[in-house]
Amino acid sequence: MNSALTLDFAPLVPWPLLLACGAIALVLTMLGLWRHARGTLLRALVAVLAIGTLANPVARKEERSTLPDIAVVVVDESPSQGIADRQRQVEQAEAVLREKLGAIENLELRVVRAGKPAAETADRDEGTRLFTALTLALSDLPRHRLAGSILVTDGQVHDMPAEIAAAQDVTGAPVHVLLTGRPDERDRRLVVRNAPTFGMVNQDLNVTLRVDDTGAAPNEMAELRFRQQDVGERVLQVPIGRDVTVPFRLSRADRSLLEFEVPPIPGELTPLNNRVALSVNGVRDRLRVLLVTGEVHAGERVWRNLLKADPNVDLVHFTILRPPDKQDGTPIRELSLIAFPIRELFEIKLNEFDLIIFDRYRRRGILPTAYYENIARYVQRGGAFLEVSGPAYATPLSIYRTPVSEVLPGRPNGTMRTEPFTPQLSAIGKRHPVTAGLPGSVGENGQPTWSRWFRVINVDLTRGTPVMESPNREPLLVLDRVEKGRVAQFYSDHIWLWSRGYEGGGPQAELLRRLAHWLMKEPDLEEEALRADAKGGRLEVERRSLTERKEPVTVIRPDGSETRLMLEELGDGIARGRLPVEMPGIYRVRDGERETVATMGAINPREFADPRATPAILKPLADASHGSIGWLREGMPDIRMVEKPTRSAVREQAGRGWIGLYRQNDFVVTGLTLTPLALPLAVLTALLLAMLLMWRRESR
Repeated sequence: MNSALTLDFAPLVPWPLLLACGAIALVLTMLGLWRHARGTLLRALVAVLAIGTLANPVARKEERSTLPDIAVVVVDESPSQGIADRQRQVEQAEAVLREKLGAIENLELRVVRAGKPAAETADRDEGTRLFTALTLALSDLPRHRLAGSILVTDGQVHDMPAEIAAAQDVTGAPVHVLLTGRPDERDRRLVVRNAPTFGMVNQDLNVTLRVDDTGAAPNEMAELRFRQQDVGERVLQVPIGRDVTVPFRLSRADRSLLEFEVPPIPGELTPLNNRVALSVNGVRDRLRVLLVTGEVHAGERVWRNLLKADPNVDLVHFTILRPPDKQDGTPIRELSLIAFPIRELFEIKLNEFDLIIFDRYRRRGILPTAYYENIARYVQRGGAFLEVSGPAYATPLSIYRTPVSEVLPGRPNGTMRTEPFTPQLSAIGKRHPVTAGLPGSVGENGQPTWSRWFRVINVDLTRGTPVMESPNREPLLVLDRVEKGRVAQFYSDHIWLWSRGYEGGGPQAELLRRLAHWLMKEPDLEEEALRADAKGGRLEVERRSLTERKEPVTVIRPDGSETRLMLEELGDGIARGRLPVEMPGIYRVRDGERETVATMGAINPREFADPRATPAILKPLADASHGSIGWLREGMPDIRMVEKPTRSAVREQAGRGWIGLYRQNDFVVTGLTLTPLALPLAVLTALLLAMLLMWRRESR
């Protein structure tokens, strides 16, 4: 508490009138002096007394209460501060600052923590937003009380304004930076120069990247490991400091994760940025499907309508209307039939098709044996084949008596049953993604609510997984993997009854959609799969399996630490588990047989793009505010309170071993006393005496 005495005025007339009177008096006085008139000075004295009286001077005495200055300390808690011993440096620096600033009289301390990624903003990869936190802390703080700001950080700040003048307008006081880390840090890191976000399936794509190493020797090479989801790993030798192009192909439609990694080197700052991951969406061109119908039947149009309804399907459909054994004497020139281009389809362009469907096809001498061999090789090399068996499959005309039998799972035993029955899911079918949870698969009595079928061809399974069967356990739908390809086989041709709504119908469209996606190797329809997704501060793991499994999965965090996670069985072959996570980066999940990855936040966070401590980013701000930058490893500086300089006497607010904060000397007025200086009686007496002297002078 202190007081201050100042001179103030409380004019009895408006200031403009008072100034006008003063101007007139000045003009008359100058005129009188120019003409050497008697009594000019006495008249001027009378005018001054009169104007001074009207100005009413008062003595202003204020009782003032001093307000404390405010120092803001911003502590960087970004993930890069966890590297090496930076966290220890931060904790020690904060403790010392609290002690030193707390010991300064009339100084208030505010500590702001910034840089720690929040779960709701992790996906945006905003990096370290230290300046945003400082601006927010100063938003409700009076600028005339700000003593200065001290930033404890590694210098990697990603929200500095482009214009330093704009930053200085926000602070208005010295900004001092205390850097964690060391100025001689070495780090090897991967930098992605160019990468696609999507690409066509089975077409060549490229990723351009570079290995940076601040301490590498000239022409030094690095080992680059390239892992592609569901494909495998490649090892490349690449030069350091030069762009390298890595080609790859997407084998499936959907998101694929590409991982690139270089091994750590001795003395490296952190291995976290030695690995980058890219998410590339595979886009499949129009799906080319070849549908061959062996004979005209009621269910033929079901397949055609289903495939034609999808705009992404390019369908080639042939129906055998006039097989070679049909001879009725009609001249060929009078037939309006399109010739079956067997050589073009099954020899020249066979590998261009994504899916081949044989619907009730039988041996009729149309396809040579070599073309059946082509179909078998097509499947073994990665193709998809769907066979819908009709009555001919149980006869000597069965295509099982061709080389296609190498890829078919069911061997006909020569019999078939033609009694009504309701299809149902097998034990495995209740867990297989193609059939699990099909609408109507479980009714009120536990049985399917689907309509009945009336024919099943009896087979002996040599391999494959039966997912649908009759009540007598006769296979109806069998799925099989043959080397790189996939095969599905229906042992009844009555699924078309579902599409016609017979007895309420059944989920024909949904079943065939899932079946086609499984044949095309869509990831969502994999029967043995492990998936993980990190978002909202949680890692969600899902395992799909045809068998119930009790063992936990292993979660490997971005820093290399591991934890075990138990999954809960939810039915339909799905088990799920959740794990709280905070660290951004790549999480790897393993269950002993499969491995998958998930990314928390950005796949390649800016925070670790270059984690070396640096003064370069914040130095312009420190210089513009007359602050300083120092390394904590060199010791904590002393803190001094200095007077705020004027514009004409700007000086640095830091020196060797010390930093300065402004002493703002702000206050609030708690009491006010006004004492008039022009006493009415005294002024009136003075005026009368002055007028008397003026009259006496002029009367001589």
